[in-house]
Amino acid sequence: MVKTATNLCGIEMSNPVIPASGTFGYGYEFAELYDINCLGTFSFKGTTKDPRFGNPTPRIAECPAGMINAVGLQNPGVEKVISEELPKLAKCFSKPVMANVSGFSVEDYAYTCEKLDKCEQVGWLEVNVSCPNVHGGGMSFGTSPEAAAQVTKAVKAVTTKPVIIKLSPNVTDIVSIAKACEEAGADGISLINTLLGMRIDLKTKKPVIANKMGGFSGSAIFPVAVRMVYQVYEAVNIPIVGMGGVSSAEDVIEMMLAGASAVQVGAANLIDPFVCRDIVNNLPEVMKKYGITDLKEIIGGAH
Repeated sequence: MVKTATNLCGIEMSNPVIPASGTFGYGYEFAELYDINCLGTFSFKGTTKDPRFGNPTPRIAECPAGMINAVGLQNPGVEKVISEELPKLAKCFSKPVMANVSGFSVEDYAYTCEKLDKCEQVGWLEVNVSCPNVHGGGMSFGTSPEAAAQVTKAVKAVTTKPVIIKLSPNVTDIVSIAKACEEAGADGISLINTLLGMRIDLKTKKPVIANKMGGFSGSAIFPVAVRMVYQVYEAVNIPIVGMGGVSSAEDVIEMMLAGASAVQVGAANLIDPFVCRDIVNNLPEVMKKYGITDLKEIIGGAH
């Protein structure tokens, strides 16, 4: 009997499979299709302090082996997430959930995390530092070790639950940013977020997406994600959640060998809503195929 359980920042999970934020709504939408309790957990839609309508449409563009999105963090705001979304989720999901938080200032992050930290259902706070820093000229918090550390410290000061910082891959040195987050008190690192991409419509000769550019995700970015997880694992002593182009049980194992303790599945959910369920079901068979009896023992096994 193979063991699929893993441990993420002190919380035991039945398996490492986590639908990624922005691809799984607030969970109950997928609960109409299958029992989502089969998942390790999931990361819910990126939540901000205030409600956001998101970017103008069109905001999705297709690509070979991937997609570009510029949804723009559309969400009802943290108060409504707590009063309306989480009670609906409680009816169909009995495990701790990962709360994904975005912000446009350090104060935004701290406010939203403090509110969600008090919610019994929330197990981890996944803090997305790929957002534009309104006080820093619009550059993402995640492109500078100092800015990422500042957000980490502010969130850790007002929370009690594990804080996982989600990093942007649109940088030249992912390792220094991950180390800065660890030194500032982060309990874990999530990587990678989307790469920056764009498409141009040949008929109109203009960008396909109204926002011009967006986040490029899908199987095409998997090798970049594996490389970054591998590099960060060598540099930090806190758990890593690996993501970026994951779409199979084999991909999950590869990510774990690179150093991930748990693995998120993003764009694949938008292609096949059952993909996470199927990965969970396929994991034991794939483990047997490669002679793996316990997933916890392969974390970082490629080093």
